[in-house]
Amino acid sequence: AADKINIMPQDFFAELCEQIIQHLNHKIPGVNTVELCERLQTSGIEISIGDLAKITNVVSLLFSTAARNNLSTEDLVTALGSAVSTLPKHAVQVIRHVWNEQGKSVSVSEDVGNMATVGQFVDMKWKLGVAMSSDTCRSLKYPYVTVTLKVADPSGQITNKSFEMTIPQFKNFFRQFKEMAAVLETV
Repeated sequence: AADKINIMPQDFFAELCEQIIQHLNHKIPGVNTVELCERLQTSGIEISIGDLAKITNVVSLLFSTAARNNLSTEDLVTALGSAVSTLPKHAVQVIRHVWNEQGKSVSVSEDVGNMATVGQFVDMKWKLGVAMSSDTCRSLKYPYVTVTLKVADPSGQITNKSFEMTIPQFKNFFRQFKEMAAVLETV
């Protein structure tokens, strides 16, 4: 991860660290590595979503471990020990600055480890489409619904999951949501 951190500009790494702190404080559901990766690639930085996810996991583990052990800024930098020599100087400076500014606000609940590893819903988009024709059928006129769910997995990585439904499938989907809403009204 250190070699990939080395190619990240300081401002992008700082933004990533700040998002991780916000995620650890439950202010945002996760770190949007897809969006950040696209911005990095647009600015000419060659990095994959997988590499950015690894960096996010390493830094998240670093901050959550530091919070669990109530480390001061200097203790955190000292604890990095041998990693300081492999981490780029700008990354150590960013970690030091972000932890110094926001480290005290990070509270890592002991219950977090006991929670089920379930993702968290972030957003949903949908669209109605009509398949007009295909290579095997000239006149389909077949309606469908495309749904894209934005979900933060337990580590905080935000991913999009898309699927299509026929109209009967959508009606069943809708019926189940109405049932859930009715049950929630009784709670």
